[in-house]
Amino acid sequence: MANEINYKHMKNTIKYLAGICCIFLHLSTFAQFNNSDPISLTQSGKFVLGCNYWASHAGTNMWKDWQPDVIDADFKQIADAGMQVIRVFPIWPDFQPIQQFYSGGGSLKEIRFKDGPLPGTGPGKNGVSIEALAHFRELADLAQKHNIKLVVGLVTGWMSGQLFIPQALEGRDILSDPTSIMWQVKLVRTMVHEFKDHPAVLAWDLGNECNVMENVESSEAAYVWTASITNAIRAEDQTRIVVSGMHSLSSGSDAKWKIQDQGELNDLLTTHPYPFWTPHTNQDRANTIRTIMHSASETRMYSDIGGKPCLVEETGIMGPMEANETSKAGFLRSILFNNWAQDCQGLLWWCAYDQNELDFTPYEWYAVERDLGLFRNDRSPKPVVEEITKFRKFLDGLPFESLPQRKKEAVCILTDGQDQWGVAYSSFILAKQAGFDIEFQHGNQPIKDAPLYILPSIKGLTLINRKDWLGILDKVKEGAILYVSFDQGFLSHFLEPAGIEVVTSQNRSEPVNFISNDGSIKPFSMNAGRKLNIKATTAKVLAHETDGNPLFTVNSYGKGKIYFLDMPMEMDLTNTPGAFTENPAECWKIYKTIAAEIMDKSRVVQKNDPFVGITEHDWSATEKVIVLVNYSPEDKTVALKIDADWRVDKALYGDLPVKSSVKLKANDACVLQLKK
Repeated sequence: MANEINYKHMKNTIKYLAGICCIFLHLSTFAQFNNSDPISLTQSGKFVLGCNYWASHAGTNMWKDWQPDVIDADFKQIADAGMQVIRVFPIWPDFQPIQQFYSGGGSLKEIRFKDGPLPGTGPGKNGVSIEALAHFRELADLAQKHNIKLVVGLVTGWMSGQLFIPQALEGRDILSDPTSIMWQVKLVRTMVHEFKDHPAVLAWDLGNECNVMENVESSEAAYVWTASITNAIRAEDQTRIVVSGMHSLSSGSDAKWKIQDQGELNDLLTTHPYPFWTPHTNQDRANTIRTIMHSASETRMYSDIGGKPCLVEETGIMGPMEANETSKAGFLRSILFNNWAQDCQGLLWWCAYDQNELDFTPYEWYAVERDLGLFRNDRSPKPVVEEITKFRKFLDGLPFESLPQRKKEAVCILTDGQDQWGVAYSSFILAKQAGFDIEFQHGNQPIKDAPLYILPSIKGLTLINRKDWLGILDKVKEGAILYVSFDQGFLSHFLEPAGIEVVTSQNRSEPVNFISNDGSIKPFSMNAGRKLNIKATTAKVLAHETDGNPLFTVNSYGKGKIYFLDMPMEMDLTNTPGAFTENPAECWKIYKTIAAEIMDKSRVVQKNDPFVGITEHDWSATEKVIVLVNYSPEDKTVALKIDADWRVDKALYGDLPVKSSVKLKANDACVLQLKK
């Protein structure tokens, strides 16, 4: 065994020494960074860069195969590349190695350590390994040495496709069994108590995607578990933020893991927006608009509905079978600028190092988990590292400390009965294509004030309560604009304000054809389950079907307007591969139509390309920041319409416009400073 261990350590040493050459070859990429400003995960306009971390030599076995010299080299390489934050994972059974011991008849006698009883005092009393705590302290000291901050995933029982559960708790319902929760609380309180004063610890994360560890029976069970862990953290440390760390939440009334509950109980929400895993997001190429918009749209949805900041805590492309390194770099470059402009707090890549030479589970099982690193096995950086380094240089060079909030024109209201994420996703993309920005809310939340309300692809019988619906109509009477698209959803007191009458209705057997009355939108077809045979009473018909049936209408209502579209445009786009890239329909022009009056009043700069996003940020009364992001893997020349009272003062990134047109490289951006 000793020879085996020595050979293993010798092999690792040779690998790291060989990798030094690769590191020196890339030193020109690295730079000295501004590390004087305190790091915040919750301050609006701030954006942190980092990664999720497992030691390069051992992956999930790092606590068993403890090699601080390797971790020291890893942290130096990560910091030199411009990363500020890493998320680390104390594997649950390594830190709480409790086991059950039985007596006669198979009755449980005691929960204890393998080699002896739980100590009567100190951390061991809580079943927490003194040795593991010492290893974690050494890791935290090394992070502090390299000016890296830690987000600590406290209950790491799920990792890369494997459950890691202490032997004493095997077979229990991990998130709802009282004994299991008790031991988790003991683990959490011990960890937080031991390290609450360590300067490297930035935040306490509940754990890694803990909602995957058990299919809980109810939202109440999910709430109780979350509250137990967050309260355990706050009982020991009231100074640091508590991070949700969950994956795939929902806002629906029937959801078990609710965005609203996680927002209530935590200080920071998180998304893990991998195109490969999240519904609807893996249909197009990695470096095109739908895939690029995933992380910002999901993160904004969580933050807006949950009422708390939200961080892109994990993201990446699931290995070389999904995209090559060039495409992956383009994807990352676009989402860095896009997420920064949308106030998404930061981005942590998954993960620091490739794990394709590890011969144990979960890497033995899942090929998709092995090639996700920023750095290869020889420690050479992949192209995505250069994108992170360049973006960090860009952030450090900005003339302001934080990016002002982006201008938002619309509230997108998600309702029960629909695929809320699906319609939110397409609505977000369509708005960006049209040149305006939206925020989200659920229909059962107090209606936010906005000049434009979007109810996309309404479906079901109880999608919004009567009081809130009448409240929306009151806002329209006062001058707001309302847009509703139809997917077999029921609204009362709607047809008369919309200026239409439904004569009859029927299921559709063929796709619906959209024909613009004035020819401003090219004809297109899409799937729809139900047809409303409409008679326009006071509404103006903007588009019709092949048989002349009104399809898109607008009606004045009080001081405002109501637009109605008789097809589930947002949901159909979500379900259709290539809908945003392969000779796409001009659906975004429908969104441009409903927002045109508002944009003319609110926007200083407008653009004409649906594959370029734009955000507008008020720096002062006489200064603005404009962020343009190219969502395409092709170079673009984009015409800009700039208000006559404003001029472009300088380019903070990219090229200055020439004759009101700006050049954007593939999957790149342009950041302009305007003055009045």
